[in-house]
Amino acid sequence: MTVRSEKEATVSQVLEKITKSQSVILADYRGLNVQEVTELRKKLRESGVEYRVIKNTLTSRAAKEANIEGLDQYLSGPTALAFGYNDPVTPAKILAKFAKDHKKLHLKGGILEGKTISFDAVKSLSELPSREALLGQIAGMLQSPMRGLVTVLAGPLRKLAYATEAVRKQKAEAGE
Repeated sequence: MTVRSEKEATVSQVLEKITKSQSVILADYRGLNVQEVTELRKKLRESGVEYRVIKNTLTSRAAKEANIEGLDQYLSGPTALAFGYNDPVTPAKILAKFAKDHKKLHLKGGILEGKTISFDAVKSLSELPSREALLGQIAGMLQSPMRGLVTVLAGPLRKLAYATEAVRKQKAEAGE
């Protein structure tokens, strides 16, 4: 296999990963030692996020083929890509948390739903609650009106039960 065909194969692989993923987060890993990179890869892998270091030129070509504009501004220096296939928030959360603990990791930007996003957007994405937490909040919001309705409908029955109990007590006190 020639060098050119290897590069073309890599570009097509990256293109496939970009189009399959819900989000791609770009990070500068310069300064991290092997142990730290291994720890980061493990955390990402456990969450279903793929972490790859790919040449900037090949990433740029794949992004152009995917019709993603504006990514080249983030492709300078060593760049690692974290592909989030299941959840767009997970890669940003893990990388942002790791970057807080390891100051040498710097988030650059990313791709969300086929559009380039800035560092600030990645940071905002990392601060969102997880998918499960959002679903729980929605379930709570949907459940709240139903709970209120049940309480309102049960009110007259409760009052009837209190009134019946009060009558029973009065009769018991009166000796009946």
